Amino acid sequence: MSGFDWLIGLAALVLAPLVGGFLRGVDRKLTARMQGRIGPPVWQQFYDFFKLVGKTRAVTTKGALVWIWGYLLLTMLAVFMLFARQDLLIIFFILAFAGACLVFGAFSVRSPYSQIGGHREIMQMLSYEPILLLAAVAIFLQTGTFKVSGIFEHGEPLLLTLPLVFVAVLIALTIKLRKSPFDISASEHAHQELVRGVYTEYSGRHLALIELTHWYELVLILAFVALFWAQPLWIGVLLALAVYFLELIVDNVEARLQWGWMLSISWAAGVGFILVNILMIELLFGNVLRL
Repeated sequence: MSGFDWLIGLAALVLAPLVGGFLRGVDRKLTARMQGRIGPPVWQQFYDFFKLVGKTRAVTTKGALVWIWGYLLLTMLAVFMLFARQDLLIIFFILAFAGACLVFGAFSVRSPYSQIGGHREIMQMLSYEPILLLAAVAIFLQTGTFKVSGIFEHGEPLLLTLPLVFVAVLIALTIKLRKSPFDISASEHAHQELVRGVYTEYSGRHLALIELTHWYELVLILAFVALFWAQPLWIGVLLALAVYFLELIVDNVEARLQWGWMLSISWAAGVGFILVNILMIELLFGNVLRL
């Protein structure tokens, strides 16, 4: 890893919360407009964050706090590695461990809402993790490397040769961001049987840590989407923003599905699209599997 990569990774750790919090504010504002409401100001996310930080500390179990810190720190590590142009497979494994920390935190308390949210979070991980890992494999077959730096050196936009992989990543993005129709483990709309799911027992500064982690996750996933058009990068950034706007539209027009539908769609459509795209690469470009 070069010194320049280190600097870019460290800069991402500083700027990602600002970008992620701003995008979440845009999310709330546009969602309100789509629903005929005025909505909060774009900067409301930051006001809420500092308000949570200033609230009295309330702890259910010390174990839950350890897992939440693990959730944040591992996600930050994944963000650093992505922007430092490191190995995609390692990044996705770290992201999976971060998600597991959230699940363990939910299971460390006795709240039935938290327990239900933890079980559903596992279902979500089983839905999007295979898509992300297979997407990394498809990128390897096209570029010859798992490293993000190899994607930039490849030159040709991945979207042109991996269109079905891109569609599959969009499905994973919806699940990872907990947007309808896949807001299964913790719905922003507070469905009656779920309330806040995996976040039920967190409050104050600990809930603020979770929100901060979500900002990092949002930037991480959108940055991965941008890699599908890495040269020139500004087109990839516009592509990621367009995808995010599409997610907001889907979130507002779709009803929440059951977890069984989520697994079926992600495994049949998401994984299926990637496998078909890999077959297309082999048939059209004559690549040889190097696994």
